[in-house]
Amino acid sequence: MNFSQLGLAPAQVRSCESLGYTEPTPIQRQGIPVVLSGQDLIGCAETGTGKTAAFLLPIIQKLTEPIQGATSTRKNAGSAKGSQERKVRVLVLAPTRELAAQIEKNYGELNPVKANRSVTVIGGASMSRQLDALRRSPAVVIATPGRLLDLTERRALDLSGVEVLVLDEADRMLDMGFLPAIRRVLSMVPEKRQTLLFSAS
Repeated sequence: MNFSQLGLAPAQVRSCESLGYTEPTPIQRQGIPVVLSGQDLIGCAETGTGKTAAFLLPIIQKLTEPIQGATSTRKNAGSAKGSQERKVRVLVLAPTRELAAQIEKNYGELNPVKANRSVTVIGGASMSRQLDALRRSPAVVIATPGRLLDLTERRALDLSGVEVLVLDEADRMLDMGFLPAIRRVLSMVPEKRQTLLFSAS
C-alpha cells in the first residue's frame, strides 16, 4: 500500500516522497483515512512509528481543501475564518516543549501550502514573540497546556473556531497533572469538532 491509496492528495504524497516516506506505517494506514473522514480517533503507537505524520498529513489536507475547491461547507468555514481574527482551526496539545517543537518541525516539512501558518506556544520561550506570531492569524497552534492557558487569559487567541483538536501523548499529559488544564481547554473549543487522541504507550 502507498500513501495515495489512503486518500491523500498528490501534494501530500509528494511531501511524503520528498522526506523518503515510501510506505505508510501501521498507525498511518489505519489513522489517515479516519482523520480524513472527519471522525474522532484514538490512536496508540510507539514513538518513532510515524504517529505525528498520521495526524498531520490528513489535517494539512483538510486545511488546504478550501484552496483546492472543497465542498460549500468547507468553503464557508474557510471564508468565515477571514473575519475571525486570531481564531485557529487546528489546536495540537503536547505535554512537553520538546514534543511541541518536533510537531512544529514536522508540520513545516509536510505542509506544501505555506499560507496555512502554524505557531508554537510553549513555556520558557519569549511571550512577546508568541504574541506577535498569534497576531498573524495562524491556522494551526501547537501548544503546551500551561502557556496556552496563559495566552487565552490574555485574550491573545480565540479557540472558538477550532475544527480539529489533537491531544498528543495524552496519557503522558495526564501523568504530568495536566487534566485540569485540558478540561479548561475543552471548555473553550466548540463541542462540534473532530478530536484526535494519541498515546505513545
